[in-house]
Amino acid sequence: MASRQLVVFRIDEEDFGVEITQVNEIIRPIKIFKVPNTPEYIEGLINLRGKVHTVVNLRKRFNLPSREFDDNTKIVIASVKSVIVGFIVDEVKEIVKVEDEDIENAPSALVGLKRKYVKEIAKIGERVILIPDLDVVLSTD
Repeated sequence: MASRQLVVFRIDEEDFGVEITQVNEIIRPIKIFKVPNTPEYIEGLINLRGKVHTVVNLRKRFNLPSREFDDNTKIVIASVKSVIVGFIVDEVKEIVKVEDEDIENAPSALVGLKRKYVKEIAKIGERVILIPDLDVVLSTD
């Protein structure tokens, strides 16, 4: 039986998960350098151990209200199409193992932005974890 491990993080009141194989590391927020004339959801750039990476604020990308960073706020450093990007999330909760049969495509009835950014849904008991399509999250469309 095949399964996937997901790094589960929270944005607003929703649980999201990305495959652990895409996650390089999880860090506390560090100095973010603003870049002029970029989309609002691009928080800026970080210098992480001598390498510069773009940082995307997922709250802004998903059109959710902004909130101040707190002790739970993290930056998930992930590989997306061989590019390393940081994603700001409200908190990282856990790593879960999900059997393949408990993962399905996002329902077509899911409308609006969630359908655009969410490619799959993982079910763990009564819980639902949204699996975003990071390629779409990073697209400029």
